[in-house]
Amino acid sequence: MTFLSPLLFVGIGVFVGYLSQMKADLKTIAIHDETGRFVNDFKSDDEYKYLNLSNVDLKVLKDSIISESYEGLLIIPRSTDNTSLQKNIQYVSNDSPGVMFVEDIEDVIAKRITAENYQKQGLDTLKINQSKADVSIKLNKASGETALKGLNEIKIGIGGAFGYLIMMFIVIYGNMVMRSVIEEKTSRIIEVIISSVKPFQLMMGKIIGTSLAGILQFMIWALLGMTAMFIMSSIFGVQMGATSSAQTQEAMQMAQKGMGSDIQMYIKELWNLPIATILISFIFYFIGGYFLYSSFYASIGAAVDNETDSQQFLLPIIMPLILGVYIGFFTVINDPHGTVATVFSMIPLTSPIVMMMRIPFGVPWWQIAISMTLLFGTFLGVVWFASKIYRVGILMYGKKPTWKELFKWLKY
Repeated sequence: MTFLSPLLFVGIGVFVGYLSQMKADLKTIAIHDETGRFVNDFKSDDEYKYLNLSNVDLKVLKDSIISESYEGLLIIPRSTDNTSLQKNIQYVSNDSPGVMFVEDIEDVIAKRITAENYQKQGLDTLKINQSKADVSIKLNKASGETALKGLNEIKIGIGGAFGYLIMMFIVIYGNMVMRSVIEEKTSRIIEVIISSVKPFQLMMGKIIGTSLAGILQFMIWALLGMTAMFIMSSIFGVQMGATSSAQTQEAMQMAQKGMGSDIQMYIKELWNLPIATILISFIFYFIGGYFLYSSFYASIGAAVDNETDSQQFLLPIIMPLILGVYIGFFTVINDPHGTVATVFSMIPLTSPIVMMMRIPFGVPWWQIAISMTLLFGTFLGVVWFASKIYRVGILMYGKKPTWKELFKWLKY
């Protein structure tokens, strides 16, 4: 599954894309336009077919909707006042229509009414349309190179992917540690093991062993990803690493010739990202974040007798991870170096996710160093407290622990 998982993710993405491209069943929409002004503005396409049934009795059309002869009926009543007309238009159907479909209908009618209002006010619609501006800002770096639009979205996508991987690994492998402790405790094997090994050593052995399995899995995925990048670079002819100014200028000129050249530019920008910093930081943040949260998982596993009893303790552990994801996607993308993003990238419980989302935007090395120091320092403190719960709870049976009892165990 380690090798198949990336292929499965790609396959799911391709399958979803294929489903999104499939044509839906053709839906017939009846239009009863008593004004005769709007019906010709509705154009049929591959999804909707509009029929002009303005001469058919309205009651007959409504009965046809009930019998599902038509998907829906658009009723535009006769009116000489556009203000009252735009408030009395109806759409009749058996099922609730899609939001986008309703917005499209409203847009068609609104454009026609707006044009008529312009004419009543004596405004030249042609001149109005010609006066509309279409602004397209060109992005440039301070070094003089051309920047690409949407690059920040790509960066947050890369950072978000790494942050999500860390969260996924923490939850998956943390639960593995917890289940392992519960299994050994319920089978009474733990009583034999701790006769030769100290509880703290046993807890650290479980955490380290499971983390090494996770790192190995990530390294395999990273190798597959780098191989895919090399293949894409070869296909589109992008030279990796630093490029000369002549090559950069040539790429800029080619970028104006078609989509293939745009892809070249984007791949070139991806190679200019701090890839080494991202990968090295991922390993350190994965280890630190995993060690930190696995200490919680191991202590919970030692405190309970089954997974059902562990649910009351898991929510406080998962909440910081969820908070980190929300902070990353809603704050980092808009202000990656702002106060909120910077603070949460230093807090140990959220830094593995938030800092990984910030690194593609360029983060000073000292901030990364402080964040990692706080993360591993907090891990040592948490392990010291967690080992106390682990030492006492690992031999406790038959009683569902409470938060109050866990705090008592910390004093033993």
